[in-house]
Amino acid sequence: RFGQPVPESRTARQVEEALSAAASLGYPVVVRPAFTLGGTGGGIAENPDALAAIAARGLLSSPIGQVLVERCVLGWKEIEYEVMRDAAGTCITVCNMENVDPMGVHTGDSIVVAPSQTLTDREYQLLRTAALRIIDGLGIAGGCNIQFALDPDSDAYYVIEVNPRVSRSSALASKATGYPIARVAAKIAIGLRLDEILNRVTGVTRAAFEPALDYVVVKIPRWPFDKFPTMERGLGTQMKATGEVMAIGRTFEQALLKAVRSLDLKLDSLRHPEAARWSASDLEHLVTEPTDLRLFAVAEALRRGWLVDRLALRSQIDRFFIGKIARIVNVESRLASGTANLAEAKRTGFSDVAIAALVGESEGAVRARRRDGGVRPVFKIVDTCAGEFPAQTPYYYSTYEDEDERPEFRKPRIVVLGSGPIRIGQGIEFDYSTVHAVKALREAGYEAVVINNNPETVSTDFDISDRLYFEPLTLEEVLNVCEREQPLGVLAQYGGQTAINLAGPLLAAGVRILGTPVASLDISEDRRKFDALLADLGIERPQGGGVRSLEEARALVRQIGLPVLVRPSYVLGGRGMEIVDDEDAAIAAVRSALAADSTYPVLIDRYIAGLEIEVAAITDGESVLIPGVMEHIEAAGVHSGDSIAVFPAQSLPEGIEERLVGMTVQIARALGVRGFINLQCVFDGTRVYVLEANLRASRTVPFVSKAVGVPLVQLGTRVMIGDSLADLGYPGVHRLPRPPRVAVKAPVFSMEKLSSADAAVGPEMKSTGEVMGLGADAPAALRRALLAAGLQVRGDRVLVSLAARDRERARPVLETFQRLGFRLVAT
Repeated sequence: RFGQPVPESRTARQVEEALSAAASLGYPVVVRPAFTLGGTGGGIAENPDALAAIAARGLLSSPIGQVLVERCVLGWKEIEYEVMRDAAGTCITVCNMENVDPMGVHTGDSIVVAPSQTLTDREYQLLRTAALRIIDGLGIAGGCNIQFALDPDSDAYYVIEVNPRVSRSSALASKATGYPIARVAAKIAIGLRLDEILNRVTGVTRAAFEPALDYVVVKIPRWPFDKFPTMERGLGTQMKATGEVMAIGRTFEQALLKAVRSLDLKLDSLRHPEAARWSASDLEHLVTEPTDLRLFAVAEALRRGWLVDRLALRSQIDRFFIGKIARIVNVESRLASGTANLAEAKRTGFSDVAIAALVGESEGAVRARRRDGGVRPVFKIVDTCAGEFPAQTPYYYSTYEDEDERPEFRKPRIVVLGSGPIRIGQGIEFDYSTVHAVKALREAGYEAVVINNNPETVSTDFDISDRLYFEPLTLEEVLNVCEREQPLGVLAQYGGQTAINLAGPLLAAGVRILGTPVASLDISEDRRKFDALLADLGIERPQGGGVRSLEEARALVRQIGLPVLVRPSYVLGGRGMEIVDDEDAAIAAVRSALAADSTYPVLIDRYIAGLEIEVAAITDGESVLIPGVMEHIEAAGVHSGDSIAVFPAQSLPEGIEERLVGMTVQIARALGVRGFINLQCVFDGTRVYVLEANLRASRTVPFVSKAVGVPLVQLGTRVMIGDSLADLGYPGVHRLPRPPRVAVKAPVFSMEKLSSADAAVGPEMKSTGEVMGLGADAPAALRRALLAAGLQVRGDRVLVSLAARDRERARPVLETFQRLGFRLVAT
């Protein structure tokens, strides 16, 4: 209709129709289920057997039972354009982006660069013109994302997808350019023209002014393979990433290395810790097949002497990108041999940690040598106009050049550390806390400075904080910002484990940490110190201890008895936790934890089955505000993030809540907590045992805050910056009134996207999100929460798989299912 080429395709409502379509089109084919997001249920089929399986899955995933069977263009370049149009017909291109990975990998699982790097001007204008014709022809008023496949050897292209709405890529494009796509689309929806909408970044130009970039942006997805080490890592048309990071630099190399550091996977360069163990055949496979490791495999292949042309042929990644990776590897090699200087390494994007590893020095020594040599970062503004107009909204990234675009300081400043990419165990709940902390600081008369690297979050919107630094959350980058801002202090309680892990090193570097003393954070995470504290306070906890060797582990397991819970120190989301019933399994779990990180002891606790309960509180060191107590429906041993939580608790015997409150107050005062404390306990029917105390805002803070209708983050922030709870209206031990309604938090899982992962829940968190249901009573709230989580009970059978120790306890539940008409199927 608009003269735009699309791949030949057929729709199908049955598997047989899909097979017939593929026979006509020829293999391979792409299967795209209708009305789904993230490629749910889709895939690439190389033969009829694969197509039958993918089509059956896709038809179930589609809400209208339809799939599109499409000719496959594997290996072509994937290019995206974000375009805007108003009702008057004015159209602009906001941003174009290029996937480093070729067609065949979902764009949400692809490394993406903006602006495009490998297009000729002719190709760029060809696709831009096509995008503008499409949005105009469709009559869209607002934003639109258009994806193209471009033949790398000719001007041939196909329109792959048109999203007439704000998409996942729109968020990336907004953060990459500083152009607020959703905001402008909303104003267009109420009738404004693009030339009537002011660009709030410059305060001078209008929304009809196309953004210009004088920097490079790189997005890398954050996959959950660290949570599911046995999961199939191949990437295709069905998205597997749970989040993403974005980095800004003056060159592709600089932005790429900053993005790798931002992943929070203990990766400081393109040298993957497993690379030395990859055989030649392993490397060939990792280069050829798209996985999360391909970027590192390309770098390793270059180290082993592969030529750029060979890599481009095997991976189908453009030679331009492989050449840039080759330059990084070249600087790596010259650093190790002493022929590259610090200035060149920093301009390329290397961190102090990466340089230290290559030259055999400590990070501190490299930092000192760099600073003594005058090699310091400058900060540039993201201004939407490549410096043509002055920016009114400071939104910064670091680089190594000469000119520093310094901000104007008006008030005392406080830095808030964000939580980085969304991943299992550390999700959007922490960004909620970050944003509300910023709001509280600004209301209290401070300038709030945010450091974060997640383009999907509200905290990285340019108008949330007084200054935004889009930087990796590493010691080096945070210190660089603090050196520039000279803040009164840093808030580390809202960024999850990422921020908490930086508190000690920042303090050691002379940065003031606001809120709870860092020494207290260490006590709460150090098993021996925390056990000693609880013993002094007369508070029980499961028997256990910390071990640093397999011999210590075996002795401790024999001392406390089985079953035991094995877990690493300083982790979030239960990473690496296991409940084991025999000694050999316990030793294997400890061996795995020590291999992953031997810096801190591995914790072993006697596992106690019972009701898990949780208390969230705010304290100024003396007064304590208790919003309430929540209980988990699942027994202790299932991670709290994967448990259904009920607030307020419904089934605790009389006196237990008072005991919990008393324990919380004791621990908070003993540790001098200033801010949040989250206490997790287990009740075995007789006694309450403390499992752990988290001295930070936990993932349940947004849930509890909404359940009680009190802005807990604002209160916690005011306490951290020096206000007392008494001054804020909550003197002494203050328990909020029991709310008139019940709230239920239910986890949301993505197992349909992670099909090869074990779906059984346990001490390691697996859910990717959560929902909240409110009701007059617990059953009503639970029903709403489960419906919101997308739980649909199909059929009349229940699969029962129980350990021998749980069978008698489960009998009443199973009898209830039988009375309701369900058939029981047992393993």
